[in-house]
Amino acid sequence: MHFTRPRDLVVAGLLGLAIGYLLFQIAYGSLPQLPLLAGITLAVLAVIEAGLAFSIRSRIKNGRVVAAIGIARSVALAKASSLAGAFMAGAWLAALAYLFPRRDELVAAVLDTRAAIVGVASAAALVAAGLWLEHCCRTPRDQDREHTRGTTG
Repeated sequence: MHFTRPRDLVVAGLLGLAIGYLLFQIAYGSLPQLPLLAGITLAVLAVIEAGLAFSIRSRIKNGRVVAAIGIARSVALAKASSLAGAFMAGAWLAALAYLFPRRDELVAAVLDTRAAIVGVASAAALVAAGLWLEHCCRTPRDQDREHTRGTTG
């Protein structure tokens, strides 16, 4: 398994953007109002993952025993979270792209725009937490190799 690449996140975000915008074009009139805190679940996951990342980082730095299966599961969680966050960021950006120009025409668009802003911020936090967790799960030897590549390359 390789670490998450920026292009993976870009592709997930563009997919979320395209699918989200298409869905808003087709179904916005029949949707209920978006709850202001709809995207907060992503922020809660981001906080939990950031806490897990700091815990794993501390254990690895202090030389405490860390189960390999736990690290593998954490890396899988980190990859899934960063990709899901990128997809959802794209979807929330699609909501913003659809709603923002319609704020003067539709009263509902004003409230839904606020919810979309919260969603984008929460999704971005999840991407950041997922990438941080993935970084913290690297073995010290992986980190040493990257430092030497950067200084000699």
